[in-house]
Amino acid sequence: MLDVACGKGRHARVLARLGYRVVAVDRDAQALATLTGIPGIEAREADLEAGPWPFPGRQFAAVVVTNYLHRPLFPRLLESVEADGMLIYETFAEGNERYGRPSNPEFLLRSGELLDAVHGRLAVLAYEHGLVSVPSPAVVQRVCAVGRAPAEVALPDCLGG
Repeated sequence: MLDVACGKGRHARVLARLGYRVVAVDRDAQALATLTGIPGIEAREADLEAGPWPFPGRQFAAVVVTNYLHRPLFPRLLESVEADGMLIYETFAEGNERYGRPSNPEFLLRSGELLDAVHGRLAVLAYEHGLVSVPSPAVVQRVCAVGRAPAEVALPDCLGG
């Protein structure tokens, strides 16, 4: 599994505790250092915006992205999902400027943007766009998509399977 722009690895830690092997990538070496020695986690420092894609040709059973948006990465993220793998992506969307940061449109998804990004590449299992209240009010967009038709996919236990 790949946890993109992982920060201190909140999702990588949960996935590792569930027994998954996770590659956690971020440009913040200090944040990545908090993952040192955690079984099942490989921390990888890389600048995903200014540097080359650190995983050329490599694919993962799952790619997880939360609270991060760099649109030029969409093709790389989709290429990194195994044929029967899963993409889980959630970040802020237009309308969030009413609730706080981010408020710059460059960092806010447009309506349906995640659907457009996966269209023709992955099959959508779930999609949401709207206001959430936990942990604080925000407008988010979420997609869970797989490399095969949804009827063929068995969800992992952590996703309700």
